[in-house]
Amino acid sequence: MSGPLTGLRVLELGGIGPGPHAAMMLADLGADVVRVDRPSGGLKVAAGARDWMQRNRRRVAADMKTDDGMATMRALLDAADVVIEGFRPGVAERLGIGPADVAKTNPGLIYARMTGWGQDGPWATMAGHDINYISVTGALNAFQKGDSGPVPPINLVGDFGGGSMFLVFGILAALYERQSSGLGQVVDAGIVDGTTTLAHMVWGLMESGTWVDKPASNLLDTGCPFYDTYRFADGGWMAVGALEPQFYAELLKGLALDTADLPKQGDRSGWPTLRARFTEVFASRTRDEWAKVFDGTDACTTPVLSWGEAAQHPHLVGRGTVIEVDGVTQAAPSPRFSRSAPAHPKVPPTTDTPLDEVLESWRR
Repeated sequence: MSGPLTGLRVLELGGIGPGPHAAMMLADLGADVVRVDRPSGGLKVAAGARDWMQRNRRRVAADMKTDDGMATMRALLDAADVVIEGFRPGVAERLGIGPADVAKTNPGLIYARMTGWGQDGPWATMAGHDINYISVTGALNAFQKGDSGPVPPINLVGDFGGGSMFLVFGILAALYERQSSGLGQVVDAGIVDGTTTLAHMVWGLMESGTWVDKPASNLLDTGCPFYDTYRFADGGWMAVGALEPQFYAELLKGLALDTADLPKQGDRSGWPTLRARFTEVFASRTRDEWAKVFDGTDACTTPVLSWGEAAQHPHLVGRGTVIEVDGVTQAAPSPRFSRSAPAHPKVPPTTDTPLDEVLESWRR
């Protein structure tokens, strides 16, 4: 392994969603991640498919309902720097591998807990998924326009934005603190907490009166005609984000529109007129034609691409943002580092690694 986290030993208790995503990011940057699955293989994201969030791992099997399985778990926990656990609150404690249990033999362990509702609160033990977590934070309500109702932004905002990213952030912060204290601690990463932190700017703007609590009524939620998407003659779409005056001027230049014939950019009463004019002009050409017009300009106007098209976009190709591993298109490790560059990702494990082999490598 190579990368800035080389030497870090991470135990991932098998699950789906934000926990494995966090483990993948740590592994991408060089951490030695060992995933523990049930002998049956645990949960599957798709029948017969490899789960590419499990790349760069080793894997062991442990049945925590047996004495041998629990002995395996305790040996791994004693040797790890970090454990990622996504059980409902109280489950790990009932199994005898909760933070207090493990701290007796491994006081430096960072115990990272990934849940939707967090470790406490009225709903802490209730089931849920990304759509439920972001629904109660206010975030999901913002993803709607007209009478279509809220549209879930896949699971990027909750599971991965408010979940795994904050779990990794907490793990790294706890590791930094451990350098001075010598002690581990619990990282309680609740998706509702992380999502609310992601939306901190909105809360601040509401307090100042700059943001109103009504979808599609604000600068960044399609309420603004120069921060929205527009349909083309061929059915494609263009994303427009020309907020600043100089970028807005470039937008009008590309659309061949004269400011003298339009309402002022900051005049909200004129926004319906601007939207109607932009809609009319964009619909006069195809997406690719408009993409050529705005390519390389500061109009903040770009084509909306499919996943397949994104993999072929010159900028993403030029940076190596999308790569292939074993013939499978996927995201490259991120972010980039000037010295300790991560290695090219490896395929997800297809077989279990013997426990003795893992423990020997972790005890060196």
